[in-house]
Amino acid sequence: MTAVVVGVALVAVLPGTAVAAGKDNDSDRLSWGARSLGRQVLPPNDGWAAAGPGTTGGSAAAPEQIHVVDSRAELIDALGGDNATNRTNATPKIIYVKGTVNGFEGISGCADLADPEYDFDEFLATYDPEVWGRVNPSGPLEDARRRSVTNQTQYTQINVGPNTTIVGLRGARLENLTLMVDSANNVIVRNIVFDDAYDCFPAWSPNDGEAGNWNSQYDLMSVRRSENVWVDHNTFTDGDNPDSAQPSYFGRPLQVHDGALDITHTASLVTVSYNRFDGRDKVMLIGSSNTVGPDVGRLNVTLHHNVFDGSLQRLPRIRFGQIDIYNNHYKLSGDGFQYAVGVGVQGAPYLENNAFHLGAGIATADLLYDWGGTVLTEKGSWVAEHRRPLRPASLLDAYNAANDPDLGSDAGWTPTLRHGPVLPAALVPLYTTLTAGAGKLPV
Repeated sequence: MTAVVVGVALVAVLPGTAVAAGKDNDSDRLSWGARSLGRQVLPPNDGWAAAGPGTTGGSAAAPEQIHVVDSRAELIDALGGDNATNRTNATPKIIYVKGTVNGFEGISGCADLADPEYDFDEFLATYDPEVWGRVNPSGPLEDARRRSVTNQTQYTQINVGPNTTIVGLRGARLENLTLMVDSANNVIVRNIVFDDAYDCFPAWSPNDGEAGNWNSQYDLMSVRRSENVWVDHNTFTDGDNPDSAQPSYFGRPLQVHDGALDITHTASLVTVSYNRFDGRDKVMLIGSSNTVGPDVGRLNVTLHHNVFDGSLQRLPRIRFGQIDIYNNHYKLSGDGFQYAVGVGVQGAPYLENNAFHLGAGIATADLLYDWGGTVLTEKGSWVAEHRRPLRPASLLDAYNAANDPDLGSDAGWTPTLRHGPVLPAALVPLYTTLTAGAGKLPV
């Protein structure tokens, strides 16, 4: 750990940071440490987001573009003033989130977003497979549900423009909203708890799987059609509203959450570092379609020093991209666990020195899943099954011994964009416990 000294102020700079030139004269509400954090840029070679021009976010912001916000309205105003057009606001800006910003601010919640013609009980009665059959819902009620979804999207999806840094002050939370980075290059998001972006109006998909499924619209954070994005030292959670607590309808559990952090629609050059993903079902989708087309050569993402604690699937699920996954800690347990790393169409994951603690009922062979992919590179993994000590293990060998066809062992590339040494997997659990998640940066 190094230190930056200005006058008599001393602030620790954790691994994974670099300080951009310049200073601001923001109000005394911000400590020197917070102001310094807002000016920090992604260090050279720190994952895929360091490629090309690198990732500097809003570090060049003029003093009048430095904001402290503690409400939905203030956040939208700081991002440009109009949520519908903020995604195109490329003015460099630094935004500090103070306290809790709630996406439902100003309304009573789902009831105020529902179309007048939508009624959930009537929806259940109409589209019960015993009545409607195994075909997709259609007609006035489904149309009203879709209009309700549009209402929620316009209200709880907060659009971020290019050249933006968003930093949480101590205890900062973004609650009941989606932070959307769409067609917005050069964005930094750090030190925030993302909590419970639930869908008021889930869709019923009767042909999704053998028994059908409920599906949701909203991620906690979504990156689409964007490059050079750094997501660092955040915590992603459903809080006290997990999907496991939802009721079942049509024989399937109601799904009110989508991903924690999805990276899709030709996005690329993203670094995801020092985050916690706690107790979620779906965590991270990289690539949203199996269609060979514009995603080819895109979706290049680095994941390092993250903690996946009690999550069930998509850690991540991969399509097309070259995905560097190193020094992450997987603490996997709970009913409903499906897999950790999903190898999808033309995906090229490179796994190095990751640590896995597995609860009862989870075996090393369960950690990979073939979603139409063919290869991955894996080395240096350590696994602890059922309270046993960590020890070296090969996820790939275990998977291939239990499944056909085999996955190949060469993803066809070697990562070069890494900042600092790769830790031995045995050290990863302790190190990430001390460093990963919101609240670990000096603000």
